[in-house]
Amino acid sequence: MNLKSVILFGLLLGTAFAPARAETPEQKAERMEWFSRAKLGIFIHWGIYSTGKTSESWAFHNGYVSLDDYMKQREEFTAAEYDPALWADLIAQSGARYTVITTKHHDGFALWDTKAGDVSAVKSSPAGRDVIAPFAEEVRKRGVRLGFYFSLIDWPREDYTDIYRAGPVRYKIADEPERWQHFVDFNFAQLRELNETWKPDLYWFDGDWEHSAEEWRSKEIVDMLRSTNPGVIVNSRIQGYGDYATPELGVPVVRPESEWWETCMTINNSWGYRLDDDDYKSPHTLLCMLVDCIGLGGNLLLDIGPRADGTIPDEQVAVLKEFGRWTGKHAEAVYDTRAGIPAGHVAGYTSLSLDGKTLYVYLPYRPTESVEVKGLKSRIARVRVVGTDRELAWKQYNDISWSEVPGVYYIDVPEEALDEQITVLALDMEEPVRLYRGSGQILSFNEY
Repeated sequence: MNLKSVILFGLLLGTAFAPARAETPEQKAERMEWFSRAKLGIFIHWGIYSTGKTSESWAFHNGYVSLDDYMKQREEFTAAEYDPALWADLIAQSGARYTVITTKHHDGFALWDTKAGDVSAVKSSPAGRDVIAPFAEEVRKRGVRLGFYFSLIDWPREDYTDIYRAGPVRYKIADEPERWQHFVDFNFAQLRELNETWKPDLYWFDGDWEHSAEEWRSKEIVDMLRSTNPGVIVNSRIQGYGDYATPELGVPVVRPESEWWETCMTINNSWGYRLDDDDYKSPHTLLCMLVDCIGLGGNLLLDIGPRADGTIPDEQVAVLKEFGRWTGKHAEAVYDTRAGIPAGHVAGYTSLSLDGKTLYVYLPYRPTESVEVKGLKSRIARVRVVGTDRELAWKQYNDISWSEVPGVYYIDVPEEALDEQITVLALDMEEPVRLYRGSGQILSFNEY
């Protein structure tokens, strides 16, 4: 089917799907359940920029290289050493419960066998094949949820409005609505291909800032996706029609207003592979980000950038393997958890078990003596080192059975009990955790 036929087909089907039914809060919570427990995802930026010579599409958009020079990198996208089974193994072994791969960045280079355009790994690179299909198959074999990054923007296309940040627009939608409609139908055609072929668990949209929801037809996009893929989750970058917030390159200081959220983070300083970027964050730094996200009730989406030949740099593989060691050991305190208690009660990150009866304390440091936990109105029944069979001794000051002064505990953590990255203590309580917050205020389990 040629592009003209696909676009006509898209026009005919543009209103053929019914709008998604309004969900109750309980129905949405059920749909978001796997995401809320996933905690860790692996982001993959892979495309023609993976030669390592430039950044992603921003390189030409910001005028650092010409569009022609940028697009010539397609000639080096060979995927010659691409092993989707190895990729899927690394992702699963890292402890990630989902992965998000770039199906198309702002440069329009599609990694699947799209029939809606000619700029793809299949038609315009030495790879000569669909690289999404085998990845999707291998990921799902391992029980990992599949997510697709999709750029609403396609800067190089002649029917898109803009190409350069500082340059003039090609046209205004009000002046040439048919031209814009042509682009929108192209976007719908590609999204329909992805959705009907793979029915991914999640869409990670990007680029929505350049146009309004009405111009993108954001509501229609989500309705179309859910018409054949009703359980799909959509990120926030679709002008108000997403399911969860997506802060970028930093864990929020306070929990976002959205009930569900995820921080996306680079493993070094780049999204895609860069020859000149060997400034990798340490596993410890990245694990601290993970437990910070967990403590605030969110997820970490950690990015890797394979090379154009499909190999993954050793530094990135090492980080994923260390994540796997740590998450495997501490799985109890990773997946089936909810946001922790407010800051100030303990020097460390915290989370709670789903029933609120276990307080997890993550120690990103090596205590020189004891760990202080203060402001507990609930009694501790025992303290465990997660991932081991070791129980720890503690001292309690201020008997909360008769005093309004909150309980203060000092937990002895010997050197030999410490994890090489982050030690996790499980404080099993006699009841769901209650906290003293000053001026007689007591917070129960569901109030923080």
